[in-house]
Amino acid sequence: MLVVAAGAGLFIGLSLGALGGGGSILAVPVLVYLLGQSPTQATTGSLVVVGLTAAVGAVAAGRAGHVRLGQGLTFGLIAIGGAVGGARAATVVPPDVLMALFALLMLLVGALMVRRLRRHRESGQGDRPRLDDPIVAFDRGQGRFVCDCPRLAKLVVTATVVGLLTGFLGVGGGFVVVPALLLAFDLPMADAVGTSLVVITVTSAVALVVRHGAGVVPDWTPVLVLTAVAAVGAVLGARVGDRISGNRLQAAFAVLVLVVAMYTTVRAVPEVLGALLPA
Repeated sequence: MLVVAAGAGLFIGLSLGALGGGGSILAVPVLVYLLGQSPTQATTGSLVVVGLTAAVGAVAAGRAGHVRLGQGLTFGLIAIGGAVGGARAATVVPPDVLMALFALLMLLVGALMVRRLRRHRESGQGDRPRLDDPIVAFDRGQGRFVCDCPRLAKLVVTATVVGLLTGFLGVGGGFVVVPALLLAFDLPMADAVGTSLVVITVTSAVALVVRHGAGVVPDWTPVLVLTAVAAVGAVLGARVGDRISGNRLQAAFAVLVLVVAMYTTVRAVPEVLGALLPA
């Protein structure tokens, strides 16, 4: 099973490195169904896999000049509150319910990836903020702070949701972070992918600290094997992303996520229904 898990780890790393997200959502099903960990252990171990892999990927992307550190840290710091709340909530939710919610999240993510691919078209229409336009700034001429409040509201809400997902379900949330960075900061796609890895690193680290403080400890051997392979995949993914069409990569991972989502749903949802319905 460790060999199969290692193969899954490679997919996780490739997705994080090339797309800035998507693959991390595979870590929990791998840890639960292939490596026999409990849902609570798996969502905690996933934070290790996702956080360290994202950190390695961020370094590789940074060397290629595709990381906006300031924007990434800003987004990550805003997301901390959600990550703390999500991590605390996960420790009190029944394991079966946790996996059922995770299965529903995977189905949603897979559907959103397919929808994004179908509706993909060239951007650049309409007025969009430039990269250097600040969301909040001090106008010396008017002697007051000025705020692009719609962008600020989107940033705060999205970052909080990402933090909740990371803390509660052990996912990086890159499938939300990348579009958010594109909208909030108008980053080029390559920079949004690289910067999202900084965000994932920050939120995963915070959520892991909270989980550890609550006494949730994963089985470290399979987690470390998965992390090591995923880290290698992240470095490869950062290189692959510059050579292969992003649409092709997203299509491949969308299919993979949907397949794993259906399997997880078949396994998890009946267990929840069996616990809720009278015998």
